[in-house]
Amino acid sequence: MAKPAVIIVGADKGGVGKTTVARTLLDYFTAHQVPVRAFDTEAPRGTLKRFHPELTEVVDVALVADQMKIFDTLNSAEAAVTLIDVRAGLMSPTLKALRDIGFIDAAKKGQITFAVFHILGPTIASLDEITETAAYLGDARYFMVKNFINNTHFFEWDEATHASYFKQIKDAVELVIPKLNEMASEQVELASVPYLTFIANKKQSGEPASYSFVLRGYVRHWLGNVWAEYDRINLTDIVVARAPTAAVAKVQARG
Repeated sequence: MAKPAVIIVGADKGGVGKTTVARTLLDYFTAHQVPVRAFDTEAPRGTLKRFHPELTEVVDVALVADQMKIFDTLNSAEAAVTLIDVRAGLMSPTLKALRDIGFIDAAKKGQITFAVFHILGPTIASLDEITETAAYLGDARYFMVKNFINNTHFFEWDEATHASYFKQIKDAVELVIPKLNEMASEQVELASVPYLTFIANKKQSGEPASYSFVLRGYVRHWLGNVWAEYDRINLTDIVVARAPTAAVAKVQARG
């Protein structure tokens, strides 16, 4: 039996493009026919829900009732992957809540696949978040994402700086999300549709649209580069991992 997978996309700092990454992940899973659902923690407005209304529900992750809505349904949901877009400032509190409810332990025992996409900003202060989040991660698959939104310029991580932060989390992997042409990005924002829908020149309703051929080309090329990063880390293989057998689960439970 396939075990549920939970992906958290977040950062404590704002303005680093968390929802942009979440949108590319939803499109990626959709294109690869991996059933996915999403929770948008930017209550009550919800930015992710504007682009993926059919897949997304807005929640307040600080409320126990909404935590139950997400995590009590992991095994019963039709979706194999649950993606949580965590708004700015809630990354560490959300991970702490997952530890407190026993989610981290369940992931350690192999009952749940857990991955964190930590969206980094361009300053050393953003890397300091790693120190705080590392304590909550357990055996989660941890991806440090450089998202080149706008004209973000990342500092060059010298070897000592790189080692001092990355060594805090076992097997951390660095991902790079390239910058999308600004005019193309603005057009997708105005259209309020998934990237795949924009590329297909359709509205949210599925009706034909009249988006620019040139801008759709920029989005197609950019999304292809983003997906190449997800292919590089074998993302679909990670999230469709099989649940352990009863014998293996018993051994893991003793550990």
